Amino acid sequence: MNAQPEKALVFAAGLGARMRPITLSLPKPLVRIGGKAMLDHVLDRLDEAGVREAIVNVHWLADQIEEHLKGRRAPRIRISDERDLLLDQGGGIVKVLDQFGGKPFFICNTDALWIDEPEPQIARLARAWDGDRMDVLLLLADMKTSLGVEGRGDFFRDAQGRLSRPKPGEAAPYVYSGVGIIKSSLFEGHALEPFRLAPFFFAAAERGLLYGLPLEGRWLHVGAPETIEKAERIYRAAAA
Repeated sequence: MNAQPEKALVFAAGLGARMRPITLSLPKPLVRIGGKAMLDHVLDRLDEAGVREAIVNVHWLADQIEEHLKGRRAPRIRISDERDLLLDQGGGIVKVLDQFGGKPFFICNTDALWIDEPEPQIARLARAWDGDRMDVLLLLADMKTSLGVEGRGDFFRDAQGRLSRPKPGEAAPYVYSGVGIIKSSLFEGHALEPFRLAPFFFAAAERGLLYGLPLEGRWLHVGAPETIEKAERIYRAAAA
């Protein structure tokens, strides 16, 4: 159960509503930051961590994403076509569940970037995975230092790495970065229909089986047009 995941599901099917008007003609995963499409930032990091296959789901402006990925060799790309029905993240997992062979896999959003310090964070996440005591392991970002973050935070983390949700009126120090590792078995028997992924995290927390790894570096949530130039400045500064 402790083998590092070899496959990933990359969520690229969303409508990108908060990124409009840009996303009226360009899918959000293809918005460029630091000279590279956000989708390629994610895929490059999966590749460097040894992930051999990435399933990329598509819906909005799907043809552009498929065309963009044609020349990609590593990781190997499989397309999950959601043109007919956008399944949300939970349903998107169920649609391709048989591709994971019952093994845990990476989940990755495409609007979450980060500056790696001092080492690749997906590789750190893979090393921290322990399927004997975890159902889900999330890469966490610091609320105080992250770009494009609002609200009261997603999780507290105890000394063992277990996560819990803030109670009403509380402010938690960590936000989910959009990258994690999750067990396939959590989705077995679920119908193929649109449903959210977050309730699976919360249920795992109730069981004491939701864990988190704090990101080393700075997390950039590029979810709206006003964050693009800010993210660009951060990338330029990091490269200087």
